[in-house]
Amino acid sequence: MNGFQIVVCGSLVPDPLQTLEPVTTPQGPGLKNETMLPSVLDPWSAHALYEAANLAKQTAGSKVYLVSLGPKAKLQQLMMTVAQKVPFELVALDGSASGFTDAHGVAAALADAIAAIPGLDKSRLLVFGGCASASRDAGVTMQLVCERLGIRDFFAGVDEIKMAEDGSFAVLERIEGGEYLASTCKGAPAVLAWATGNLPEPPNNPQVGMANMRGVMPSLMKAKPTPAGVGGIAYEATEIPPQKRQTRIVKDASTDEIAKEIVEWINN
Repeated sequence: MNGFQIVVCGSLVPDPLQTLEPVTTPQGPGLKNETMLPSVLDPWSAHALYEAANLAKQTAGSKVYLVSLGPKAKLQQLMMTVAQKVPFELVALDGSASGFTDAHGVAAALADAIAAIPGLDKSRLLVFGGCASASRDAGVTMQLVCERLGIRDFFAGVDEIKMAEDGSFAVLERIEGGEYLASTCKGAPAVLAWATGNLPEPPNNPQVGMANMRGVMPSLMKAKPTPAGVGGIAYEATEIPPQKRQTRIVKDASTDEIAKEIVEWINN
């Protein structure tokens, strides 16, 4: 086997420590001061990227690609930190990373970008991504990418992948009740939507960062404008969920009394 071509789909999301306030813009719903908000790599996509790099390290001849859809200027800022984590080749798409974009449009853009990778060999192709997203959590994007690429094997909520010498692999997928569904796949091509995996965040490596940035900057310069709007979705209103807090200090209450009061409060 000549190794895998591992394509990771992942983009930026607003830093979760920021206060996000929805507003209506001429292009549709968005976030207040969205261009000024600090961004991070989507947490689920980050897990997929680390797992891809680990698999590539274990399998000789493998290569990792990161396909990212987002505003070009913000992608450049993000890559200054992400590039120091693991080796990859960036495929940048200049478009909206808003949480209000339509999953079908995003999936179409990602699938087209993957299919256009020079020298792509589907018999060696593994597509990784997050099973969810911190912004556009439709939960279907990776499956739509899978269908558009004409790949039959799709795994969701993946926490572990174990490769065999013949190119087949075993997968653990999260299911209800804190249990796993164990599956075996004959080999590539396949699409895996990752949960949190088992790997920690890699430490920063300036040498890896410098090597990655030699390819990141040209990729950003030639990033094509990619329309990814809200599709046929109509938003009547967007607002921050209201907060409600009622506090009472009670001493010496039994657990049964506390539980009963909580149930009554919920029912009311």
